[in-house]
Amino acid sequence: MDGIRVVAFDTGGTILDWHAGLVAALAECGARRGIAHDWRDFANEYRRRALRRMVGTVAPAFNIDDVHRDVLDELLRERGIGAFGADDRRLIEARWHALDAWPDFVPALGRLRQRYVCVSFTILSLSLVIDVSRRNGILWDAVISCEMMRVYKTQPDAYRLAAKLLAAAPGDILMVACHNFDLDAARIQGYRTAFIRRPDEWGPGGPPDPVPNPACDLVCDGFAELAERLGA
Repeated sequence: MDGIRVVAFDTGGTILDWHAGLVAALAECGARRGIAHDWRDFANEYRRRALRRMVGTVAPAFNIDDVHRDVLDELLRERGIGAFGADDRRLIEARWHALDAWPDFVPALGRLRQRYVCVSFTILSLSLVIDVSRRNGILWDAVISCEMMRVYKTQPDAYRLAAKLLAAAPGDILMVACHNFDLDAARIQGYRTAFIRRPDEWGPGGPPDPVPNPACDLVCDGFAELAERLGA
């Protein structure tokens, strides 16, 4: 695509398979405590509530790790799962920092970095992105965590400040995500946008937002296709 200098990746669901990771952690604790539950549904509600509390905040007194801790406690209480002790809760909270990346991402990122500046632009905490990047061998040119800017996507200032930090015009940045809400907000600020399909992000039931906005510059089934279409 003409004019693109920076490729900015949403990270939570676009890069990381949070659903499989959280379901595995919850099921492990459940098996240890003899508790049967619909852990897929639990993980999805966990993610939904965390996003609602984090997205669009300005100068919050918390980050996503705090939200993950609070929402976990809230859901366990609501669902009457009192047998999970402090060790179980710590294991589940820690799994956010040990998620696997989608297998098609790292090879494509290596190709893209030969031609573009590639950054993580995320609502996740800096420490979480560092941990999952080291685990998965992800080599970013930079990490722009909304935590560091004190303003979270989808606030307009998050996109403006990210562009300023990158010394790039918004139109020189391609925002890549599997969620329309992020891409729509970026596009309003002048970013180019690419929708990546991640059909398994929310498990077998499929994502709640699977149909890309036709205003997207690119729609790709995977990261290899994205690299190919960007000439990498």
